[in-house]
Amino acid sequence: MIRMPLASASLLAIAISLAGCGEEKTAATQTTASVATTASAPAASASQFDETAASAVVTHYADLALAVFSDAASTGKTLQSAIDALLAQPNDDTLKAAREAWLAARAPYMQSEVFRFGNAVVDDWEGQLNAWPLDEGLIDYVASDYQHALGNPGASANIIANSEIQVGEDTLDVSTITPETLASLNELGGSEANVATGYHAIEFLLWGQDLNGSNPGAGERPATDFVVGEGATGGHNERRRAYLKAAVDLLVTDLDEMVGQWQPGVADNYRASLEADSAANGLRKMLFGMGSLSLGELAGERMKVALEANSTEDEQDCFSDNTHNSHFYDAKGVRNVYLGEYRKVDGSTLKGPSLSSLVAKADAQADATLQADLQATEGTLQAMVDSANSGQHFDQLIAADNSAGQQIVRNAIAALVKQTGAIEQVAGKLGIGDLNPDTADHQF
Repeated sequence: MIRMPLASASLLAIAISLAGCGEEKTAATQTTASVATTASAPAASASQFDETAASAVVTHYADLALAVFSDAASTGKTLQSAIDALLAQPNDDTLKAAREAWLAARAPYMQSEVFRFGNAVVDDWEGQLNAWPLDEGLIDYVASDYQHALGNPGASANIIANSEIQVGEDTLDVSTITPETLASLNELGGSEANVATGYHAIEFLLWGQDLNGSNPGAGERPATDFVVGEGATGGHNERRRAYLKAAVDLLVTDLDEMVGQWQPGVADNYRASLEADSAANGLRKMLFGMGSLSLGELAGERMKVALEANSTEDEQDCFSDNTHNSHFYDAKGVRNVYLGEYRKVDGSTLKGPSLSSLVAKADAQADATLQADLQATEGTLQAMVDSANSGQHFDQLIAADNSAGQQIVRNAIAALVKQTGAIEQVAGKLGIGDLNPDTADHQF
C-alpha cells in the first residue's frame, strides 16, 4: 500500500459510509516514523492490567510472530524447491506444482502482516517481499495493449529481455541477474510501480499477466517459457529462469532474516528490545497493528481502492486470482493476535496468554464484543472465499455491473471498520488511549 500519515481523530468519530466503496509499496515508502511514534506513545495515565500478566501476553505475541514467520520461511523453502524442480524439468506438472507451492506459501505470510504496524523492523523489511501492484513491463514481456503506471520510466524496461536498461539519463547494467541486482531495482527511477522482487514478482513469473479483466480466469503463462532449446516460447528463457531463481532465493533469505529477529534469547535482535520495553508499549503495538491492518490496509487499500475503481490492477494477488485467500488470512492474523493463538502449517496450534484474557478481566463485555466482531469479519471474508470456490473471484466481484458481488466486498469492509472500533474500545479498557490506527487516508 501507499502508507499515509496517521489520522488524528479517533475512528469512533468516523461515520461509516460504504455507498461507494490498494496498494502495497516497497521499503522506501513506509511510515515507519509515524508508526513508531504512535506505537511508543505513552500507553495510559492509569493502566488497567496486571503488569506481570501483560508482560506474559507480550512475550507470547513474540512467540506467535516467531511461529508465523517460521512457517512463512519453511513454505518459502518449499516454494524454492518447487521452482528448482520447474527449472530442472519445465512442463505443465512442475509449473502446476510451483504454483501450488506459491499459493501455500501465501497463507502463513499473510498472517504475518499484523506484525507490521507498530513494529518498524517488520514494516521496513516487508516492502521487498510483498510490494504491489507492480508494472509487469519492468520484468518481462507484456500484452501490447498493457496500461502501465503513468509516468513510470521503467514501465517497458523488460529486464529479462535486456542486459542493459535505460532509465532517464542512466544506463544500468543488468547483464547478470542476482538477488542483489533485483533488490537494487525496486522503485527504479523513483516509481513505486517498479517492483522487482518478492511474492508478486514470483507470482507474475509463474502465472503471467491475467488478461481476463473482470471475466473468469487467471494468468496462463506456459511452462515452455522456461524451456531452453526446442519448444521454447517467450524468448530470453535463460534470463527468465535466472530471474525466477534469484527472486525466490532472495525471498527465502529475507524470510530467514525475519525469523532471526523474533528468536528468544538473542541479545541484539528485535524481540529482545520488545521484551525490554514496557508491557504497556507492547500492548499498544499489538492493538495498533490489529487496528491498522483492519482499517487502512485491508478495508482501505486492499478492498476499498479496487472496489471504488472497479480495478483489477489494484487487487492483491492479481496474476493468480488468489486475492480472496490473501484477504482472509490477513484478517485471520488480526484474530490470532487478539486470541493468542495460531494454527501452524503442521496442523498444531500455538496458544498462550492473550489480549483477550487481559481485556476480559477489565471488561468482559468489551472482550465479548470484539470476539464477536472478529468472528463476524471472518464470516464476511469466508463468503468471499466461498464465492471464489464457486467460480467468482475478487476481480469479478468488483466488476462495475456486479452489484451482488460488490456487496460481498462491502460487507467485508463494513465488518473490518466495525471491528476496528471495537479494537479501540478494548484498548481504552486497558488504559491505552488515542490508539489512532492507520487509516491510510481513507474515509469510511
